[in-house]
Amino acid sequence: MNITPETSMGEILAAYPGARRALFARYHLGGCQSCGFPAEESLASLCARNGDIPPQEMIEHLQAAQEHDLSLLIPVQEVKSSLSNNPPPVLLDCRTHEEHEAVAIEGSQFLTQDLQQQLFAANPDQEIILYDHLGKNALDTCAWFLGHGMKNTRVMLGGIDAWSREINPTLPRYQIEIES
Repeated sequence: MNITPETSMGEILAAYPGARRALFARYHLGGCQSCGFPAEESLASLCARNGDIPPQEMIEHLQAAQEHDLSLLIPVQEVKSSLSNNPPPVLLDCRTHEEHEAVAIEGSQFLTQDLQQQLFAANPDQEIILYDHLGKNALDTCAWFLGHGMKNTRVMLGGIDAWSREINPTLPRYQIEIES
C-alpha cells in the first residue's frame, strides 16, 4: 500500500496490522480514547492536530514498523518443519478460550497469564511461535514477548486459518462475525 498524507487511518490500519501499536509507541496516538482517531480521519489531519507532526515522518515510521512486523512472521510450512526440532518450539494459541476449545492445532497451548509468566521466567532463548485466527492480532502479543526478553518469538503467517488451508485441511475453518 502506498500511504500518502490523504490516506485514511482506517485504510492504514487495515493494510498495516501493527500501525496502531507503532503510532502509540512513538507518538502516543491511537491507544486510548483521549489520543484516538476515527477511521475516516486522514493521516495529514492526525498529524496536524497532534503538534504538526510532519506527515512524511509518520509515513516513514509506519513503513519501518510494517517491515519489522513482516520480519516476525513465519510461514506455516516452516512452523510445521520446526515442530520436529529438538526441542520443538512452544506453539501458543493467542485466540479466545472459546476459539481454542472449538478448534486448535495439535500440540499447541492456550496462552494464559500463568503460562506467560512461566515462559518469561524460563529460557529467553526458547523458540516461541504464536498464532491467532488470521495472523494479525498475534503481532501485538509478539511485541509484548519480545519486549520481555523472549527474543525468539515469532508469529505464524496467516494464523490457524492458513494452517487449516495449507497443512491440515481436516482442521475446521471458521469466520468471526461481529454484531454491530
